[in-house]
Amino acid sequence: MSQYYDLGEESLWNPSNGAARLFHRQVALFEAELGVPSGIGPMENDECQINPGALGPFAEALITRHGLTGHAVIRALSEGFVATVLVLAERAGVRVNWPVSPVNSYESTVADELRALAREMSGAMPR
Repeated sequence: MSQYYDLGEESLWNPSNGAARLFHRQVALFEAELGVPSGIGPMENDECQINPGALGPFAEALITRHGLTGHAVIRALSEGFVATVLVLAERAGVRVNWPVSPVNSYESTVADELRALAREMSGAMPR
């Protein structure tokens, strides 16, 4: 069994039930934490529609929060979720505006790490 995260008729991600359930619960947590809607709808009949207009600002808020925290535990807890959202945004054709950071700064290093993790995660996220 699996569930689908879709943009219209296009499947962006087809995770197992367990992965989908965990991800969806994290969506609710980060929406509440950031005060920003994710654009990731409810799971109904094993399908979830994604609103790209809301997904972009949500991804940007996640990136900003992740890049600004120096708290190692918060960073570790959020890193995989943020990378997963970035993959969904890319697959949905959403342009994500990354904060401008000075070269070789802490924030630019974090951004590079997130981009690399998102590329790695993409290979592990079947459609």
